[in-house]
Amino acid sequence: MKRRHSVRAFTSRPIEDSKVRQILEAANSAPSAGNIQSYEVFLIQDEGKKRELALAAFAQSFVAEAPMVLVFCANPERAKKYGKRGRTLYSIQDATIAAAHSQLAATALGLASVWVGAFDDADVLKALGNPEGLVPVAIIPIGCPAGEPEATLRRKLDDIVHKV
Repeated sequence: MKRRHSVRAFTSRPIEDSKVRQILEAANSAPSAGNIQSYEVFLIQDEGKKRELALAAFAQSFVAEAPMVLVFCANPERAKKYGKRGRTLYSIQDATIAAAHSQLAATALGLASVWVGAFDDADVLKALGNPEGLVPVAIIPIGCPAGEPEATLRRKLDDIVHKV
């Protein structure tokens, strides 16, 4: 986990299908509320679609430069058995945990990624073909890093952990 860093520069080398599958399987193995997996994952490798996503992400061009991009969307309808909390929170949490698992799997496979949360929801959904009822949560570009990522400073445990 300590090897995972946000990377915004990727080589153009394609990702092997076996690695793509392992990343997707890691996302699928993420815990979820009531094991209902109230999220959908979109795999984008098409150059035009990646450019659309980069524009939807407020022109963050590195999104289009990654060989593959995963978009994680909450599916509130799948969490409806938990009422409002399921639709507004659990589905978002499910998508978030699955996205984090995909990043850790990518790192374990020698790849790099970055979490993109700055985007226009409507434009992301348009790039995905306007799926009904979904809420975009994260765009995760994945690829081989173009250089060695720098480690960022983290808060000290004493600053974030509060014993009660």
